[in-house]
Amino acid sequence: MVVRVAVDAMGGDLGPAAAVEGAVQAARELAIPVVIVGDEPQIRACLEKTEGPKAPVDVCHAPTVVEMTDAPGKVLRQKRDSSMAVAMGLMKRGEASALVSPGNTGAVMAFGLNILKRLPGVERPAIAAVVPTVKGEAVMLDMGANVDCKPSYLAQFALMGEAYARMVQGKTRPKVALLSNGSEVGKGNQLTRDAARLLRGIDIDFAGPIEGRDLFRGAVDVVVQDGFVGNVVLKTFEGAVDAIRTFLRMEIERSVVSKAAAVALKPAFDRFKKRLDYSEYGGAPLLGLKGVCIVCHGASPPKAFKNAIRVASRFASTGLNDALTTQIRKNAHVVAEGRRTLAAERRANGKPEA
Repeated sequence: MVVRVAVDAMGGDLGPAAAVEGAVQAARELAIPVVIVGDEPQIRACLEKTEGPKAPVDVCHAPTVVEMTDAPGKVLRQKRDSSMAVAMGLMKRGEASALVSPGNTGAVMAFGLNILKRLPGVERPAIAAVVPTVKGEAVMLDMGANVDCKPSYLAQFALMGEAYARMVQGKTRPKVALLSNGSEVGKGNQLTRDAARLLRGIDIDFAGPIEGRDLFRGAVDVVVQDGFVGNVVLKTFEGAVDAIRTFLRMEIERSVVSKAAAVALKPAFDRFKKRLDYSEYGGAPLLGLKGVCIVCHGASPPKAFKNAIRVASRFASTGLNDALTTQIRKNAHVVAEGRRTLAAERRANGKPEA
């Protein structure tokens, strides 16, 4: 299967240059067909600077840019000719198999729901981020697409994350956990406790709740939480990585002995830096849409775009969306019955339905 990836070149913080360079790297080094979407004169100028007239990519013109400050409702009404919307249109028409965008996450979600639509049975799509652990990698979702969630959303996030870990990461029976403030049964807020009850009834290897300190220990393969908590965790992790690098550099520069030791340890430091570098992971898939959407960091460098295109191509080649649909359908009756039970209990206790 030939997978062509559409790259939204205009929505990031760094302008089209980083997206264009990363797209060319993916086309040359990974042999992935790429179409760069955005303002054609700017894209051609970037290609001319780095590649000359024989760049191994296609270009599709889109005159409008979705800004990071744009509200999702505004872009749906006023920016149907934006690079993000045009790229999704290519995927909708079968002219591309996947989309990579560094743009406004809310706009990606809005256009995805409006143009591509949800997979059958999916209540809300979720952003799934791959994070390093001491034993390899784990998938976390949702990382910011859904700030306010219902227990059934978290149950579906778990099903989609489990399918992603199996189909894309090759894990045989992924272990799934809920992020909470304690690992004991009954810990957590109402959302977490209700979601845990639903998860115990569906067909996954549910390990129960885990605490934040367990995220990177590698005990589980999939970690589920609402998008508010997930986004806070993601930004905290990014900040902690930057702080650790700064602390190391400050301590190394304290003395000649430390500097000499750092030279000897440089290969280990380089491996450490690579393992924690978000650009190595490329971007985060938005699971639950009838298409493949990879959301990148707004400040993604070329390497991040190249790796995001690699992830997008692999996602599109695996048949993951068929697996997601199967998972959701197979467990739909369990989730629905659990939702009705929780609603009945809340009504009996005089509480509003979640």
